[in-house]
Amino acid sequence: MTKSDLIRPSPRSTPPRANVRARWNIAFLLGFGVLINFFDRVNLSVAHDALRSTFRIDEVAFGYLAGAYNWTYAACQLPIGALLDAVGVAVVGRIGSFVWGIATLAAAVSPTYGTLFASRMLLGIGESPIFPANAKAIGLWFPPEERGLPTAIFDAAAKFSTAIGVPIIGVLLLYAGWRWAFAATALTSFLYFAIFYFVYRDPPPGQRYGDTADERHPAVPFLYLLRQRKVYGLFIGYGAYNYVFYLLLTWLPTYLAVTLHINLMHSFLYTGVPWLIATATDLIGGGWLVDTLMRRGFSSTIVRQAILIAGMLLGMGLLGAVHSTTPGTALLWISVSIGGLAAAAPVSWSLPALVAPPGAVGRVAGIMNLSSQISAIAAPVITGYLYGHTRSFAIAFSVPAIYLFAGIAGYIFLLGCIEPIPAPTLP
Repeated sequence: MTKSDLIRPSPRSTPPRANVRARWNIAFLLGFGVLINFFDRVNLSVAHDALRSTFRIDEVAFGYLAGAYNWTYAACQLPIGALLDAVGVAVVGRIGSFVWGIATLAAAVSPTYGTLFASRMLLGIGESPIFPANAKAIGLWFPPEERGLPTAIFDAAAKFSTAIGVPIIGVLLLYAGWRWAFAATALTSFLYFAIFYFVYRDPPPGQRYGDTADERHPAVPFLYLLRQRKVYGLFIGYGAYNYVFYLLLTWLPTYLAVTLHINLMHSFLYTGVPWLIATATDLIGGGWLVDTLMRRGFSSTIVRQAILIAGMLLGMGLLGAVHSTTPGTALLWISVSIGGLAAAAPVSWSLPALVAPPGAVGRVAGIMNLSSQISAIAAPVITGYLYGHTRSFAIAFSVPAIYLFAGIAGYIFLLGCIEPIPAPTLP
């Protein structure tokens, strides 16, 4: 490999000056949406003990409840991808944010386990567009060499939301009860719906940076995309990341409480530490560093593949938590794991807009997010079974290592060079 392979100047897309402020406003709006979105997701893990007591369920039933959201979320990914490509981010985002507010409010007043389960499934429908929509929006508003940081802003919001959401919701739960904690997250969801409704607009056609189908590049069928190896690289790689993410999202407070004998209030506070570190690595590693290296002329493939692979390798730090005997050591290893994966995540979400044929970013993002939600369904349930039967997290924390190895292989051998998939030829 020569130096020219590593440093390859690429033509920059010059954004219209009038759009600079508007597009950064959009980036922060999308980040705020993910922040609120994840309050609705983590409230369940925070309320673990309260829900078990209220509805008299065991760990396995809680594992299914934790995964209920992801069942409908996953089922919606392919149709949502097509809908985004057909009608745009604005319409789909408004409907989705309103539905997820209704779902969270329904959870707060649920009288039975069955109704709570149904509300979580409705939440999955409402929140299903957010990440594919954000990926498509960033592709429309930002040129390719500047998508690292705006993508990291909305992805890091998921980690920051968990960092601050767990202790905030935990305090509400301890002092007001789990129903009021859920009601508070519903209120913030409706607040975001109102802001998004009045603020977000897709950019005018003449000011978009990509993802526009035309007569030469008509709508791309799903079957065509499913024949592309790059799509499978995204499918496997991002699925591996999300397995670890959801394992920690749903079970970390319980792990700290039962394995390391930390009381519930302190487990809520300690849980925030790895997620704060993940927020920083997401913004710095997956955002600022990627954009900086790209501006200096480094190859898009070299930069992004390096961050992806390094992040996945660090994700295996979860194995170190298996043998930890103190909270400090456990948090160190968990922080290494989620911090590394967090740096890789915004790179992953920048890929649909970089590899999709024209007009197909929503579909590619939907396929990628389908994989992640299969992992999100599996991680809480598998962890619930393993912990419920062994009363230990050792095996549950060892399972993701194999998946992460597969994800690395998918990024290297299937995704390969980060360049657009050719559009299907017209008959």
